[in-house]
Amino acid sequence: MPVDRVAVIGLDCAEPSLVFDRWADKLPNLSALRNRGCFGNLTSCMPPITVPAWSCMASSKDPGTLGIYGFRNRKDHTYDGLSIAMSTAVKEPRVWDILTAAGDPSIVVGVPGTFPIVKPINGHMISCFLTPNPEDAYGNDDVAKQFTSPPSLKNTLRELVGEYMVDVKGFRTDDKAWLLEQIYQMTNRRHKVVMHLLASQPWKLLWSVEMGTDRIHHGFWQYFDPEHHRYEKGNMFESAIGRYYIHLDKQIGEMIAACDPARTAFLVVSDHGAKRMDGGLCFNDWLIREGYMVMKEKPAKPTKFEFKNVDWSKTKVWGEGGYYGRCFLNVAGREPQGIVPQADYEKLRDELIRKLEALPDDKGRPMGTRVYKPESIYKHVNGVAPDLIAIFGDLHWRSVGTVGNESIYTFANDTGPDDANHAQQGMYILATPDGATPRGRVDGPTLYDVTPTILKLLGKPVPGDMIGKPLV
Repeated sequence: MPVDRVAVIGLDCAEPSLVFDRWADKLPNLSALRNRGCFGNLTSCMPPITVPAWSCMASSKDPGTLGIYGFRNRKDHTYDGLSIAMSTAVKEPRVWDILTAAGDPSIVVGVPGTFPIVKPINGHMISCFLTPNPEDAYGNDDVAKQFTSPPSLKNTLRELVGEYMVDVKGFRTDDKAWLLEQIYQMTNRRHKVVMHLLASQPWKLLWSVEMGTDRIHHGFWQYFDPEHHRYEKGNMFESAIGRYYIHLDKQIGEMIAACDPARTAFLVVSDHGAKRMDGGLCFNDWLIREGYMVMKEKPAKPTKFEFKNVDWSKTKVWGEGGYYGRCFLNVAGREPQGIVPQADYEKLRDELIRKLEALPDDKGRPMGTRVYKPESIYKHVNGVAPDLIAIFGDLHWRSVGTVGNESIYTFANDTGPDDANHAQQGMYILATPDGATPRGRVDGPTLYDVTPTILKLLGKPVPGDMIGKPLV
């Protein structure tokens, strides 16, 4: 069963219903690949967020073990705000680290959670969309700015594509024509780089991640989904997402051919799926309404939530915005001005769960919110975890952190235009040259199974502390 090489083609936010059903007949390369092996839904981590999902996938460890619960995390229990989780926050070995230790080369391009590159790999790495400005790294030896390994690789990027785009900066915009152009430009430049590396460098593992699928969903979902509340039939961007998937499929076909399918196993994966966003729940405004949070002054208009404006002597709970809600308790003896007695901690958490899960939507219908205690869903709880994790409306609703909104329901995104939320089910396709994989649709795998599968395919032992199991 061991193969010479494994190519992981990552499509951030790729939605299985679009790949396997809606546009299957227009995606010949993806369809041919799944006809050679198995495919289906790939359950994401909880929460299904790009950071930490890709690191969970590459390490086969859950967010609690990693101590990373989203893009931004509390570093301690003070009121100093949250910081972005960079590569230095990932303490568990990822699959390319394991291969490096074994002397096997990898090519890693754009996998979220890899900036800055402080630990060179055996092979070549280009970091992710969290890279602040790649242009700053040219001629700069500062480790904190390194986005390529080896550092000289950035000069190759400049020769190949000019400015290498790690992301579409400002993708939450109303200028959709500009956004579409930028997404294609980013995707095409990354594809050219990947094709160059896989043809010119030795590798046992190729792992690339394209962010364009995520950006086009967030920017254009309302234009093609008739169930979206802003959909207008016959609009000029109705086919934008479908055409982009067709474009990606062509590029994937080129990658498959260049990888030598006779000796390469292929995994096409997404970290989570996508679905329409119905609206936002103003989490902190709800907490204020229910008496859990008190502000020093009542905002006259929607205002960014800031710790300095909170009256901590009267506040029991506060929340964070994002694609899911994070709920933090102001605990006596834990937070600097905590007022929730330790003895009341579980009682208050249970009370919040009951109230949040009973919340209706803006029309009075059951919203379907689910709230979790971290220790009930993670193998370990490291770092500073939220006290509760809230998934509003089965991810059709997002958490809005601003305060001073007229209603607890809003249909404008506080961080800019955004049409889609993440879905718990991502996708996978697995095909091996010897046909050792199961055939047909096999739902049930999780993103934790990806790295054990890679190691098994390459004939490497699977560490016993990994959560997932090989799919072969």
